[in-house]
Amino acid sequence: MNTNDINSIKTLLSSPKAIVIIPHKNPDGDAIGSTLGLYHYLKQYGHNTTIIAPNDYPDFLKWMPEERSVIKYDTQKEDSDTLIQKADLIFTLDFNALSRIGSMEDSVTNAKAIKIMIDHHQQPDDYATYMYSDVSMSSTCEMVYNFIEMLGDVDKINSAIATCLYTGIMTDTGSFRFPSTTSATHHIIGELIQKGANNSEIHNQIYDTNSYARLQLLGRALSNLKIIPEYRTAYITLTQEELNTFDFKKGDTEGFVNYGLSLEGIIFAAIFIESHQDEIIKISLRSKGDFSVNELSRLHFNGGGHTNAAGGRSELNMKETIEKFISILPNYKQDLNP
Repeated sequence: MNTNDINSIKTLLSSPKAIVIIPHKNPDGDAIGSTLGLYHYLKQYGHNTTIIAPNDYPDFLKWMPEERSVIKYDTQKEDSDTLIQKADLIFTLDFNALSRIGSMEDSVTNAKAIKIMIDHHQQPDDYATYMYSDVSMSSTCEMVYNFIEMLGDVDKINSAIATCLYTGIMTDTGSFRFPSTTSATHHIIGELIQKGANNSEIHNQIYDTNSYARLQLLGRALSNLKIIPEYRTAYITLTQEELNTFDFKKGDTEGFVNYGLSLEGIIFAAIFIESHQDEIIKISLRSKGDFSVNELSRLHFNGGGHTNAAGGRSELNMKETIEKFISILPNYKQDLNP
């Protein structure tokens, strides 16, 4: 984002506006953290600000400051559409294609509001007037911190903003262990702690509270783990029946795919989760090194993301999806065995 863009946005924000902030469908820690962090910042200037999420998200994200103010489009469509159509500005955070917001897409596409994108995923669509797009960033939360800094307002970052941004950076970097975590990321984390983010409490809220059913589901996922050693690949499957058996709730499978990636010698891991409601197999992909799961997901599973973390979907059944997955691995043999 260049100086002219920043100056234009400063002018837009210099007087109270009706603002809507939108994360992607099935929002994660970075999506909710970044939207809430930006929400707390904009509220300080008297803007009439609303977060509209396409749908609900896991309970372990529902402790953040003012989270209860988030509107869910799928259950409050009429009110949401009114807010979107009356908005002066729409911020879209942690996604770069309007297809990522599901049934909200038409409403946002047709809105007269000026759109501002803040996102770190690859290959952005050209729908926003102002785009802050940087694939080198660890998270959208890190970008929101930089955005506030570019506006000259780091002193406006209070404990609520710090808590929300810390949460998103922590979750999107795998607790600061992914390659996207830089010295700049750690500097920002230090600043956020100084401004009131309680790092140990945030970690506890996200990672250290489990239900018995979730741990049982993890046990089933690990028992379903398969390894394909010739391609240094591991994958996990979970059927709808298995999810039902262990009282599955949104977010319960968060992080499961990383168990496959943690195996010695494995550089590519996947999890396939059946969803009868959506009539698809949801896919999460993770990798180490230079192997791009973003490229693989875009080519074969209608998805995308980052080099080492991506998502996708399949409209085939579970058996057919796994067969397809295994059948494409030979195309990547050289990449998986450098």
